Amino acid sequence: MKVTLISGGVGGAKFALGLRQALQDQDASLSIIVNTGDDMWLTGVRVCPDLDSMMYALAGLNDAERGWGRAGESERVSAELKAYGIGWPWFTLGDLDLGTHLARTTLLREGLALSEATAQLCARWELGAQLIPATDDEVETWVETTAGNGTATMHFEEWWVRTRATAPVRRFLQRGAESASPAAGVVEAVAEADVVVLAPSNPVVSLGTVLGFPGAGGRAGVPGIAGIRQAVQRTAAPVVGVSPIIGGSPVRGMAAQCLEALGQPCSAEAVGLIYGSRGQGGLLDSWLVDTEDSGALPALEASGIAAEAVPLWMHNGDASRRLALDALSAAQRAAGH
Repeated sequence: MKVTLISGGVGGAKFALGLRQALQDQDASLSIIVNTGDDMWLTGVRVCPDLDSMMYALAGLNDAERGWGRAGESERVSAELKAYGIGWPWFTLGDLDLGTHLARTTLLREGLALSEATAQLCARWELGAQLIPATDDEVETWVETTAGNGTATMHFEEWWVRTRATAPVRRFLQRGAESASPAAGVVEAVAEADVVVLAPSNPVVSLGTVLGFPGAGGRAGVPGIAGIRQAVQRTAAPVVGVSPIIGGSPVRGMAAQCLEALGQPCSAEAVGLIYGSRGQGGLLDSWLVDTEDSGALPALEASGIAAEAVPLWMHNGDASRRLALDALSAAQRAAGH
């Protein structure tokens, strides 16, 4: 069985760990298509936050307490850069993490595509999955914010980390998206899958930067990478999504602010309906919401989506594995239909 997960970073990585465990006793392979919209050049190196979060988590190296970066980090290099006035003092890169960025940058400057560089970095560990960036092209998410009577534009990570998503958003920009294409292996991973899963990741700035997400009320949406959404719509595999929203609040992060910026409501029902039924040109065959949101099932079912209410909180590895098994079971039922 071939399973393809489309994911963002930290929350998606936690689900990926459960999915890998759920598949370990089966004759299965796992491919993970990862958001690259958070990527950036910083202090001369190419930083790919979501790819690194996924790689570190699967390698058992992530800092579970902070929720990002490597465990056992030191930050001497960042302290030196700060002393020189270089980089972002509010965006600290650990020394071990910088080693990853330096290695990636070296590979990119030698002419490798991001997908090739990612494969080479991941080969260091037994990850139990293939990581594929959504695109080999540089497509970065920027945020146009309102500042008095004018506007200011900043990289998404600055808006997310420095302002804590408090700067009012006029729109999200995906610089370079108009000419970008899926990375090598992305379309094939979707087309050849037996199951496709949309991780419980931010629907706007994680999955949206891969698959697109519309705005409402005259607000601009995010376009995604051309060709990936179409691949999901065409695949013969059942497509199951896991809600990143429980009881009207995001599981982690600031998805509520992102949805508000697009004029969209923050609820499991709303996000599922926006993704839409594949039978009606959308992305989903099945949508998992938390038991707290079971009242959303009738509207989702009426839209053509096979919706189920199951426990979504991933408080530990066992809970993540159970959720992954629920997603695989939902896919099996959707395939039976």
